[in-house]
Amino acid sequence: MKDSSSITKAMFVDEVDLVVAGGSGGNGCVSFRRERFVPRGGPDGGNGGDGGSVYFVADEHYDTLQHLAGHHHWRGKHGGPGTGKDRHGKNGKDVRVHVPPGTIIRDIDHGLVLKDLARPGDEVCVADGGRGGRGNAAFKSPTHQAPREAEPGQPGQERRIHLELKLIADVGLVGKPNAGKSTLLSRLSAAHPKIAAYPFTTRYPYLGIVELPGYRRFVMADLPGLIEGAHAGAGLGDEFLRHIERTRLLVHLVDICPATGDPVADYRGIRDELEQYSPALAQKTEIVVANKMDLTGAAESLERFGRALDTDVVGISGVTGQGLTDLTRRIWKSLEDETPGQATANNE
Repeated sequence: MKDSSSITKAMFVDEVDLVVAGGSGGNGCVSFRRERFVPRGGPDGGNGGDGGSVYFVADEHYDTLQHLAGHHHWRGKHGGPGTGKDRHGKNGKDVRVHVPPGTIIRDIDHGLVLKDLARPGDEVCVADGGRGGRGNAAFKSPTHQAPREAEPGQPGQERRIHLELKLIADVGLVGKPNAGKSTLLSRLSAAHPKIAAYPFTTRYPYLGIVELPGYRRFVMADLPGLIEGAHAGAGLGDEFLRHIERTRLLVHLVDICPATGDPVADYRGIRDELEQYSPALAQKTEIVVANKMDLTGAAESLERFGRALDTDVVGISGVTGQGLTDLTRRIWKSLEDETPGQATANNE
C-alpha cells in the first residue's frame, strides 16, 4: 500500500463513467501461392489477428480513481490483417486498466455488476476483442480448391461502464462533524488529515495504518462527518456512507463536551442515519468512544452519557493521548474476535 497519507490528494474521485471497447479483429487475406516451378499454387491467405481485450485490475498502488477522470475511453489494439504464405495477422495487444482494490464495475446499460475487485490482483475482462477473419486458405476443400473469399475481422465488444470505489479498511471512524476523528487518526497513524476547529474539515476519506507492538496493524478510515439527512443526500456524508460498508468494525466518536447540542442526541442521530442507509451497516460491531476528556466537566458528562446509552464507553482525548492505548487494545481484540488473524489482511 502507498503511504497512508497519499489518499489526501487534491481531488478524491470515487466514481467515474467510462466507455470500453475491444479492438477489432484483422481481416483475412485472399492470396495464392506464387513461386517458380510451382504451377497452380493453391490458396495461402492467412487469418487476421484477434483484437485486444480490455481488462480491469485491482492494484494496491492506487488509492482513488482520479487517474481515470480525464481518460474516459479505453480500447484494445486492433488485430493485424492476415497475409500471403499462410501468415497469421498479429494479435492486438490487451489493455489493462489499474484501479484501487475495492472498485465495483457495473455495466451501465444492463445494470449488472461485472466484478467486485475486492482484493489486490483481482481482474476482470470487461470488453472482449473481436476475432480475426479467416483467410482464403481456410476455405479450401476438395471441391473448392481455389477459394477467393475471406472473412473480415469482427468488431470488438463495446460497453459503457460505471466504476464505484468503496474503501477497504478494517476500522471506520464515524461521528458528527468536529467530533475529533481527524485528530484521532493523526495520533494513531502516519496519516495527516486536515484538522481545524470548524465543521466539515474532512471533505475526503483518509486512510491510516495503525501500528501496534508485536508487528500487528490495522487500517483505519476517517470519513466525512455525518449530519441529519445524510442517507438521503444531505451534506457530505451521503457520498461516503458506502465506504463504511466494507469496514469490519465501527468506532463511533462522540464529542463529550460539545459547544452546542447533547452527546446522547448526537450519538443517536448518527445511529439513525446508519440504520436508514443500511440495516446491515448498522449491525456492524461498534465501539463507542467519548472524545475530549481533557475538557472541564468531561468526567461528569461521560457518566451521564454511559447511563443514557447503557453501554460501555471508552473515554479518550485525541489532543493529550489519554486513553488511546486502551482504545487500540479494544479495537484489536474486536477485530480478532470477529475474524481471528485477519486484522492485517488488507495490507498483505
